[in-house]
Amino acid sequence: MPNSEIHTVTISPKSRFKVSIAVSPTLETIDQFAKSQKAIAVLNGGFFDPKNEKTTSYVTQKGKVVSDPSKNDRLMTNPNLAPYLPQILERSEFRSYQCADKVQYAIAPRSATVPSGCQLIDAIGGGPQLLPEFTATQEGFVDPNAGRDSIGVTQRNSRSAIGIKPDGSVVLVMAAQKSEAPNNSGMSVQAMISFMQRLGVTQALNLDGGSSSALIFQDQTFYGKVDKAGQPVSRAIKSAIVVHE
Repeated sequence: MPNSEIHTVTISPKSRFKVSIAVSPTLETIDQFAKSQKAIAVLNGGFFDPKNEKTTSYVTQKGKVVSDPSKNDRLMTNPNLAPYLPQILERSEFRSYQCADKVQYAIAPRSATVPSGCQLIDAIGGGPQLLPEFTATQEGFVDPNAGRDSIGVTQRNSRSAIGIKPDGSVVLVMAAQKSEAPNNSGMSVQAMISFMQRLGVTQALNLDGGSSSALIFQDQTFYGKVDKAGQPVSRAIKSAIVVHE
């Protein structure tokens, strides 16, 4: 792409690899996540507050909530976010279900019911949904009436997203900025939606972008954000999507 360097990893439902969630009690670099999880691929995950190192996205592992944004005081008592809290706590998540002997993946709002005959294994909150619909307003990221746009929808930036194809394949996408254009490179959210549609993705979820954007594949680390000198920015993160055998 002219304004961005895009890295994608596709996990076929027929492969021996699974997609799961990792979360740190503090913050860790994406390389630390890869090492501790013995992962072949890692993508940065949900939103968090770098000041108190607490999550602002729900994370579920083995059917239990392990990161709960409603216990994050800086989120729950922030007067600027008070009007949007119900939407923030209902944001969409990437889920894995155990359905009989099969694992299935889905993207759904936090309170969506689990399909009959399935159990929720893992989930990681992000948002907004990019496909089939763009839900930035419904999920409290954007409020045109108040001039709110917390993810810079129309601006180019480094971005991370996860998608699902009709055949059940999972696609990890990380759009990096270009070192020669640190102030005007990356992708707008709309460009990410168009790119994922071209890949054949029908369900997609935006993840924590900007300086959190990073992807590892087979021991190679790709960072999304570059500084003013065009050097890659490495940032410790709270949670990650990991691919392993």
